[in-house]
Amino acid sequence: MRQKAIALLVLLFILCGASRAGAQEQFRRGLQQISFVPKGQWITGVSVSYSQSNQSNYQFLVVENLNGDTYNFKLSPMLMYCFKDNLAAGGRFSYKRSKVDLRSADVVLDSETGYNVDNLYSISQSWYGTAAFRNYISLGNNRRFGMFNEVQLEIGGGDSKICNGSGDDLTGTYSRNVSFNVGLAPGMIMFLNNYSAIEVNIGVLGFSYSHSKATTDRVYVAHANSQSANFKINLFSITFGVAFYL
Repeated sequence: MRQKAIALLVLLFILCGASRAGAQEQFRRGLQQISFVPKGQWITGVSVSYSQSNQSNYQFLVVENLNGDTYNFKLSPMLMYCFKDNLAAGGRFSYKRSKVDLRSADVVLDSETGYNVDNLYSISQSWYGTAAFRNYISLGNNRRFGMFNEVQLEIGGGDSKICNGSGDDLTGTYSRNVSFNVGLAPGMIMFLNNYSAIEVNIGVLGFSYSHSKATTDRVYVAHANSQSANFKINLFSITFGVAFYL
């Protein structure tokens, strides 16, 4: 009886294995990938943005008599290497600088409630280094349109200065911060020719940590830590860029 039981168990095991192999064979999708970005290609690009505005007695909603100017500047070069077909690794560097010089403004909520803001000056700069890994996915046999998934590891920091008032009423705060971010940014790519392409990516998944230290009037010191996790599509994180494949 014992030998018959063992033989029956062996037979059931063989039948289960055969049925599992048949199921795997039945549900095999047969997806095929072509060499969308071949091994040995260098991927480089740079994005530069600059904006400036000047206001004189400008009015917007509850803000009246706005006088001041502002500018924003951002530079972000990128360099990656395709070490295997459809797989690339590299990094990018980002530098951002912004300034706000608000000379005067009136915040009018109603006929009896209003506030005045003047002599407000703010300047900040930040820099980030990002290590990135990409996996390209072709859409069928099409070599012009495709998708990619990019894993990002970003480390950076910056400083800022805010001053308010004038003369004996002048007060100011200087702060420094460091941050660490891990993110997943899928996107789409369209080749314009053999060497240039337009890229669009969206930040979806990510975890970030930042620490900042602020000193007010060289007397008061404050520390702040923040952590956040993102598991949804952020439409404000859509990034457009041009890359060159050499």
